[in-house]
Amino acid sequence: MTDRLSELTAAGVAVWLDDLSRVRLSSGGLDQLRREQHVAGVTTNPTIFAKALADADTYDGQLRDLATRGVEVEEAVRMLTTYDVRWACDVMRPSYDGSQGVDGRVSIEVDPRLAHETEKTVAEAKALWWLVDRPNLYIKIPATEAGLPAITATLAEGISVNVTLIFGLDRYSQVMEAFLAGLEQAKANGHDLSKIGSVASFFVSRVDSEVDKRLEKIGSEQAKALRGKAAVANAQLAYERYSEVFSSDRWQALADAGAHPQRPLWASTSTKNPDYRDVIYVEELIAPGTVNTMPESVIHAYADHGETRGDTVTGAYDAARQVFTDLGSVGVDMSDVIGVLEREGVEKFEASWQELLDGVRKSLAAAGQGTGRPGQAAKGNADKAQQVGGNA
Repeated sequence: MTDRLSELTAAGVAVWLDDLSRVRLSSGGLDQLRREQHVAGVTTNPTIFAKALADADTYDGQLRDLATRGVEVEEAVRMLTTYDVRWACDVMRPSYDGSQGVDGRVSIEVDPRLAHETEKTVAEAKALWWLVDRPNLYIKIPATEAGLPAITATLAEGISVNVTLIFGLDRYSQVMEAFLAGLEQAKANGHDLSKIGSVASFFVSRVDSEVDKRLEKIGSEQAKALRGKAAVANAQLAYERYSEVFSSDRWQALADAGAHPQRPLWASTSTKNPDYRDVIYVEELIAPGTVNTMPESVIHAYADHGETRGDTVTGAYDAARQVFTDLGSVGVDMSDVIGVLEREGVEKFEASWQELLDGVRKSLAAAGQGTGRPGQAAKGNADKAQQVGGNA
């Protein structure tokens, strides 16, 4: 039997799971994915946690303890989520050790309501790093204008960072600049660069969703022929920029000091349009030194019928640029597309975070009163969060 995920890994793509729950941890499901499906990392986001906390039985005991202690809801969310992430870090530790700290990482996001506040983002990143207290943790910081200096400042503290919500090429270049500056400061601060990791989460499928909507509205045959092409082209051109930055003399000086490159991580890789191949955002984005974080359904789909055709990125730059030219010729303003997606990305995670807070607040109240199943109160909120948050 062909081990398609092994072939994908051998092609240079690290397979990460875009999901986490205490059920997955307590059942051994995450460890099984690590051992049997080549899963080498985990990403989380507010939507994932809102959904996970609807699994009442697995959180009831901790919710009752938190309610008994009179813990405020925001602190309760930190306790619940960092517990799961710490556990996941321990499960993934063999991958971390086996890859010399490159893989085996688990991500937790700062409160998305802080996306436009630099100092508070840095303070929250430090708090989460301290709470989880595992070397294979990533702190997720959004690539907003305020997030960029927060990324640099957090890395300068020796804290590993997953930069999230990247949609556009220019913002991606700014993210890589923030990474390099952060490592240079970390080196000056005396940190061991070999212990600091980072990925840049470049979102994929949401680009097609937004562009396709505009192409449908334009309605011409030329426009319709471009559906499903923007997201892959955007990511391919991002990898071109990555290749340029991480072959520079500036980077080489950091690499000589032990630093690992900030790998591109393809996020939002589940196919939103059922007319598209369900593994298109994996097959078309195979390149050395990348990460693809997938929902479990996509992992299984690739294991079943994914095709690893070697590097599908580095030879496609000219074709990707032509896609952008063609999109402009039919009236799609990609700069406006990226601006919309950046705003919506933060807003969606803020909404999911609020749903998470509301659900935990109700669960704490139920636990304190000793009535019903505490986690059940979060169920409706988690369902709403799943609708607005999407895959990260």
